[in-house]
Amino acid sequence: MRLVFASAILALAFPISALADGERTPAPPGAKVFIIEPADGATVTSPVTVKFGAEGVEIAPAGTDNPNSGHHHLLIDSAIPDLNSAIPKDEHHVHYGKGQTEAIVELKPGKHTLQLLLGDKNHIPTDPPVESPVVTITVQ
Repeated sequence: MRLVFASAILALAFPISALADGERTPAPPGAKVFIIEPADGATVTSPVTVKFGAEGVEIAPAGTDNPNSGHHHLLIDSAIPDLNSAIPKDEHHVHYGKGQTEAIVELKPGKHTLQLLLGDKNHIPTDPPVESPVVTITVQ
């Protein structure tokens, strides 16, 4: 009985999601993600259409367990997050878990940075991370 109670306490203290931290999916060799448009340095109006590109990796919905697959996350005005945890989901970290390759985003006037980060089936960055170059745009 004590063993069952101790196991229950441990399960509550260390949830399964914490066990996933640090277990990163290997990146496909040569995989790349990039922003097709808007171009770096572009001046645009909002809403902004952002087109995502990928090479050497299958873009698939979240939860897909195919080898060499993942899905896009758009980082808006944000640095790369903790690579050993699931990518946050907020206005600076937008998930495209249905396998989308294009998005329309509302941005306030001013300078903004955009960057793609590939996530695995559980929204955790691959190892090594597959990230695009940062694109800086100005919204009028």
